[in-house]
Amino acid sequence: MTYTGELARAMTRLGEDARAVFVGINIVSGGQSMHPTFAGVPREKLIEFPVAEDLQMGFCTGLALAGYLPICVYPRWDFLLLAANQLVNHLDKMPVIAGVTPKVIIRVAVGPTYPLHGGPQHTQDHSKAFRRLLTTVHVETLPASQWIVPSYEAALAADYSTNLVEYGDLYR
Repeated sequence: MTYTGELARAMTRLGEDARAVFVGINIVSGGQSMHPTFAGVPREKLIEFPVAEDLQMGFCTGLALAGYLPICVYPRWDFLLLAANQLVNHLDKMPVIAGVTPKVIIRVAVGPTYPLHGGPQHTQDHSKAFRRLLTTVHVETLPASQWIVPSYEAALAADYSTNLVEYGDLYR
């Protein structure tokens, strides 16, 4: 199966969970390379969010605390940097500070360099840095299609938050 096909299969599987909601920019309207992978997700589970990355992560943390399973979607690592406050200081530290472990599945991609290179501000991979910053949120990279479905299923089964890193150059 192709990388994009496996991502679509994983998103469809997540969408079958009654608690699941998908939150992100252009996940309903399109315009970014992740959009086709939501084809099997019921439309009522897709929440189109404005460009407000920090607010998006905080919103997803709140959804998790309310019993939902948010899949928080960032089409680029570089956009997730803007949500680092909510991710590093709130979602990641709640188990330590408050004894509560909200579960958010964070979906992020290293931006593609082909057919159009987005430049250094859209193609960085911050996986190693975030592994060092995060103490309770697991960071997992998905360098090949065979890792996608098992990794998303593991994130679904886990009792903690997971940040799954995709590679935009593999979408095509």
